[in-house]
Amino acid sequence: MTEVQLYDTTLRDGAQKEGISFSVVDKLNVARKLDEVGVHFIEGGWPGSNPKDIEFFSRAKNLSLRNSVLVAFGSTRQPKVRAEADTNLKALADVGVKVVTIVGKSSELQVIKVLETSLEENLNMISDSIRYLRAQGLTVFFDAEHFFDGFRANPDYALRCLEVAAEAGASLLVLCDTNGGSLPTNIVAAIKAVKDKSAVPLGIHAHNDGELAVANTLAAVAAGVSQVQGTINGYGERCGNANLCSIIPDLKLKMGIDCVTDDKLARLTEVSHYVSEVANLVPDVSSPYVGSSAFSHKGGLHVSALTKWSESYQHIDPSRVGNQLRVVVSELSGRGNIIYKARERGLDLPLRGEELKKLLGQIKLLESRGFQYENAEASFELLVHRARPDYQPPFELVDFMVVVEKRRRPPIKENLEEMLSEATVKVRVGTEIMHTAAEGNGPVNALDHALRKALLRFYPNLANVRLVDYKVRILEESIGTESQVRVLIESSDGIHEWRTVGSSTNIIEASWLALADSLEYWLLKQKAGTP
Repeated sequence: MTEVQLYDTTLRDGAQKEGISFSVVDKLNVARKLDEVGVHFIEGGWPGSNPKDIEFFSRAKNLSLRNSVLVAFGSTRQPKVRAEADTNLKALADVGVKVVTIVGKSSELQVIKVLETSLEENLNMISDSIRYLRAQGLTVFFDAEHFFDGFRANPDYALRCLEVAAEAGASLLVLCDTNGGSLPTNIVAAIKAVKDKSAVPLGIHAHNDGELAVANTLAAVAAGVSQVQGTINGYGERCGNANLCSIIPDLKLKMGIDCVTDDKLARLTEVSHYVSEVANLVPDVSSPYVGSSAFSHKGGLHVSALTKWSESYQHIDPSRVGNQLRVVVSELSGRGNIIYKARERGLDLPLRGEELKKLLGQIKLLESRGFQYENAEASFELLVHRARPDYQPPFELVDFMVVVEKRRRPPIKENLEEMLSEATVKVRVGTEIMHTAAEGNGPVNALDHALRKALLRFYPNLANVRLVDYKVRILEESIGTESQVRVLIESSDGIHEWRTVGSSTNIIEASWLALADSLEYWLLKQKAGTP
């Protein structure tokens, strides 16, 4: 079986993505997570470029890594500067790691136009730098920057750069698709040419500007490279780097390359989401393998088949990568979706025949009016309960009224104005009707206060429930203020979170529906019933 090493560069290349700024503590925590998932090398940063990376390597000496080797990154010496006098190389030699990766140009045009030096001097820079670091007792990986572009323009010079690096003692030659524009056929042809010239192990470092970084990496492995470089979630500059969250399961599950153990593979989704959280970025729900939608099913035909055979619409068992199957309910659903979703949420669903058909019809009607239950599963659960003839809601709306007023605050000479929102709510609890009013800093806040005021007498524990998120989406932007709006509310009691939805051409009504669902769902879960 082919052996492939995993080289993660999230802490350097990944940190170059717009919007990411890892602190030293962030980098240490991510390094621990990468070790848990079993990557072989963790590139910690460039100690010669900034104080943060110097501090990271200093503190990383206390990391107890079980599976990974920490690597420092740098570049070849500057033109016309002796290697032993180059500050970047000295920083690499002194940082306290055993493996370093240095980047050097392997493209004729890059040398002439960017480095503004001679082709021969660039070869000397590569050779001198590697020899210097090897003399310090370090293992050196050579990143051949712009290799594939350079190979297409001048293959002899690109190959000569690799030959010089190998002669100087590089343990690994990493071929870089730095601009991310190569095709798999380009990758394979170049690797074949390199292997005909050199027996030194090869690596691949692909960027995703043509959305082919993963494909190019897998093609490179099939062509014989023994190390793949990438980042968690594909984070990186411009369009990102090769995504290790796709590459790792592709290697193990599709190509039969045992790059990580089964138990480490099962932590992949957790690590993906952890890095997203540390980076303060919303996880991509559509990410293969690790996204929350990677194994979600919406079409009724699909769900019906899945209940009979789990592999009918899934290419792997999601648990192998730490993910899980999800069934969503929408206007595309069949009866199987509702039954499956109800069972998933622990609901005994006695509805059969016409009752189930009626519930499905109601869901499709509501979705045509702007409701959406994919991310509002608490509202879906309420629909299932309400479809039962014996269901008694804990409260029922009689009516509500909201007043929004702009007032001038005294003294008048200061010309200060404030907005006032007041809501009046009338609800029925059992046989009693409660009529209450409350103010808030906005109409939805006022409604929330008024409704709670009416219900707390009967359900005092409702004081534990609070709104933690409130989203409004315009569904028909072309008709302006007449548009249908959807409101999604996320609530919490400090232990659990749940989401509810409302939709209307009136944003206050849409908010009310989502708000009322939130409280009714919690009361249902508390088994409060009717007083």
